Parts: sequence; C-alpha cells; structure tokens
Amino acid sequence: MSTENEMTETSKPKSSIRAKVQAFGGFLTNMVLPNIGAFIAWGLLTALFIETGWLPNEHLAELVGPTITYLLPLLLAYTGGRMVGGQRGAVMGSIGAIGLIIGSDIPMFLGAMIIGPLGGWIIKRFDKLIEKKIPAGFEMVINNFSIGILGFFLLLLSYTVIGPVIQAANQSVTVAIEALVATGFLPLLSLINEPAKVLFLNNVIDQGIYYPLGMQQTLEAGKSIYFTVASNPGPGLGLLLAYTFFGNKIARRTAPGAIIIHFFGGIHELYFPYVLMKPLTIIGMIAGGMSGIATIQLFDAGLVAGPSPGSIFAYLALTPRGSFTGIVLGVIVATVVSFIVTSIILKLDKKSDDEDGLTESIEKSKTMKSEGKDIFNPSTDAADKKAINKISFACDAGAGSSALGATTFRKKLQKANIEDIEVKHYRIEDVPKDSDIIVVHKNLLDRTKMSFADYEIITIENYIGDPKLEELLDELKER
Repeated sequence: MSTENEMTETSKPKSSIRAKVQAFGGFLTNMVLPNIGAFIAWGLLTALFIETGWLPNEHLAELVGPTITYLLPLLLAYTGGRMVGGQRGAVMGSIGAIGLIIGSDIPMFLGAMIIGPLGGWIIKRFDKLIEKKIPAGFEMVINNFSIGILGFFLLLLSYTVIGPVIQAANQSVTVAIEALVATGFLPLLSLINEPAKVLFLNNVIDQGIYYPLGMQQTLEAGKSIYFTVASNPGPGLGLLLAYTFFGNKIARRTAPGAIIIHFFGGIHELYFPYVLMKPLTIIGMIAGGMSGIATIQLFDAGLVAGPSPGSIFAYLALTPRGSFTGIVLGVIVATVVSFIVTSIILKLDKKSDDEDGLTESIEKSKTMKSEGKDIFNPSTDAADKKAINKISFACDAGAGSSALGATTFRKKLQKANIEDIEVKHYRIEDVPKDSDIIVVHKNLLDRTKMSFADYEIITIENYIGDPKLEELLDELKER
C-alpha cells in the first residue's frame, strides 16, 4: 500500500507556500469555529428584531450593536490567545482586543484575530524567558503582575497604533470590494474563490476576508451578500450531479453520497477531489459561482451571518425577510449552470475517470505495495507486522471532511470485527503524537509534513471509497 513517509531524520521537509497558507487558514478557522454559536445568535437577533427584521422590536434590537462590537471580537481574541498561550494567552489577547474595540468605529474582527494570538505569543515568550527563575512563593505575584503590566502596554499599543492601522487596511479592502459591487463586477470574485477553495484555502477566504466584511455590512444594512460569495453550495451540487449522470464507474457511484453530505451536511470538501480528478471542471465551478453571485446581487439579497457549515439548512436559517427569493434562486442558478458546464466537459472528455485518476491510484498503490512500501514491515510473518493502534484522520479544521472519513472508516472496521484500533479525527496540527497512521487529503500533505515529517501518512483523493483506504482495511483484516 502506498504511504508518504519519505523524510529522514536529517532531512526536514520544505513547506510549500500553499501548505503555509493552508495552515494559516486552519488557524483562523480554529479561532472562529468554537464561537460560531455566538455568531449565529447575533445573526438571529439581527434577523428578528432590527427595523427590517421578522419581528421588529426597538428594545431588543439594542442588543445587536453591543454584541457585534464587544462580544464577538472579544471571543475571537480570547480563543486566539488561548490557542497560542493557553489561559494566560487568552487573558492577554482579550486585554489587547478591548483597546482595538474602543479605538475604532467598526467591528474589530480582523483586529481581534491578530491581537489575540499576538497577546498569547507575548505572554508565552515571557513565561519561557522567566521559566525556573521565579523565587519560591512569588509565583502568583509574578504571574499576575506580568499579565497586568504586559497587558497594559499591549492595551495602549492596540488603542493608539495597531487599531488605526487595521482600520485603515480594512477600509481599503472594503472600498476595493464595494467598487466591484458598484460596478457589477462582484461575480468576478469567483475567479479567485473557486480555485482557492479546491486547494483547501477556503477558510482563509471566508474567515479572513468575507465574514468580517459581511458582519460590518450586516450591522448597517441587516444583511450582506459577502456571506454568499464563497459559501454557496450550488456550484458543488451542480458538479456532483454532473458526475452522478456523466461520470464513470467509481465517480458515478460515489457522487450521490457526496451530494447528501455536501449539500445538506455543509461539508464542501467532499467535492474538491472530483474537481482535482478533472481540473478542467473548475470552469464549471467558476461559472456556477459567478452566476450565483450575480443572481443574489440582482435580487439585492444576502444573509445575516456566515453559514458554517455551508449547508442549505444554514443558508435558509440565516436568510432575512425579503431575501428568500434571491438566496434560493442564487443556489438554484449556480447549481444549474455548474451542472451544465461540468456535464459538457465530462462528455467531451473521452478518458475514463477511473483510467484518468482513481484506477491509476490503485495501480500505483499495487506497485508500491509490491516493492514493500506499505504501512507494515516487509516481512510476511504476522508477528513481524507493525502494530496499528491509532489511526488519525486530519483536515484543515478537524471538523468536516476528516470527521466524515473517520466515521466511515470506523464503521468499516466494526463490520470487519476489528475493535482494537482507535480511529478519530483532528485538525492537522492537533493530531496526537502517538498516532500510528495519519490520513489526509493529498493536497494537505505538505502541511501535514510540517508537523509530522517522520510519521506514516496516507494521502487520499476521495473521502468515500478511496482505494488507499480500502487497501488499508484489507491490510488490517490480514493482521
């Protein structure tokens, strides 16, 4: 079976730029994901109680402004600081964030996602510097005063310098994108969005750019189209439908299952391998994305918060009064256009999907296996085989495609009466060090090697029925 473990102890992997950007996107995502509930709560407040909401209420609408101004940025900063510097980092990040909030007149989401990790890094470095130098009995005094003093300076710095810089940068980005809106060229963003998503950079785009801009616009207008420009499930649905009808063999069998998980579960990573299998289909994704944005823009529609996950259920739940027609049509039009363009590409491409991608992977796996490069030692004696106790599925955020892969593989092990192997899912950087095998999508290999160069890594192209996972299952059955 094919595995990726080519690095020696003396040779460290060189991280690709894409892997570093993916890791950055994963970091942003892990600041946002734990707080999605708070964002949805704010979205419901906005959808219901503002002047143009479903149940206008001037008194309850007073909650909207302070929640987006104070609560949400502070949660992001707290989480980011905790990720870097633990509980002390969380406190430092929050202290720095309040300086940004007070010193600006826009919701400081981007600022919070910068100052939070910065505060965590500062206190982490300080703690390392004074480690083993604190006199006995003075631990609490030094710990409290160190946060107090460093937090004081970070508070002043964020209020006087960092905040104004971030606000100026934010306004520049806002002006640029609003210019696209004003000229009607907003759909052109799909030229960037769709290829970036397939390269697993979707979290960088959404959490780093569109969500903060969307929250600002929602505070002013009660909705925002920015929440839809990269999260529309329509293009992915159209692509998977095209594979369902015009794909060959494995692709045609697996696409219907991927449709359910993608469209209703909101895990868009499911369709990425189908695009990578035939890169020309990215044209269909771009066309679908552009048409969806254009439709939503035509009806002046939008959402009240970021749909996470990008499920049709989340879309409908976050659609404010007056936007249902535009949102629903935006998804439908994107689906139809993506389906038509992708279908044409698949029909014109005479090569079999299996010959072009999946079967090639199988043959390559067999070749590698015959050379003895599998997860076990070359010996055929069962006693000599490497013990496999923990298999970790990993992805960008650890909550989408990896969860699907782990659940599916765990069920297959149960059917095979294999009960002694732990299978769980994680964010790439959080994979336990005692993992025997790490399973990731092939586009995340470079990023995985940044943290796990000397581990057994299996790269897959499809989270449903990938041949490498089937080979792994067979090997485990033969133990």
